[in-house]
Order: sequence, then C-alpha cells, then structure tokens
Amino acid sequence: MTLQLSLAPLLALIAGILILVKPRLLNYVVAIYLIAIGVIGLLNIRI
Repeated sequence: MTLQLSLAPLLALIAGILILVKPRLLNYVVAIYLIAIGVIGLLNIRI
C-alpha cells in the first residue's frame, strides 16, 4: 500500500491548523498559502 500526498492539500491543512491555533496569523497564512500555490502552479510541480 502506498500513500501519496499532494502538496496543495497538505499546505491547506497546515494553514487551517495555524489559523485555528493563532487567528492573528490569518493574513500571513493566507498570503504564504497563495504564494505557494501560485509558485506550484507556475512551475507545474506534481508532488
């Protein structure tokens, strides 16, 4: 049995947990998430 994780859902999970733990980080978490998804999309990374 193999387990494959995509990077985007993993980033979303981490972002959600950080926002729950520290709601004041919302702006930073959203900005970092959007930048990461944009870079992944531009570079066509399939992880």
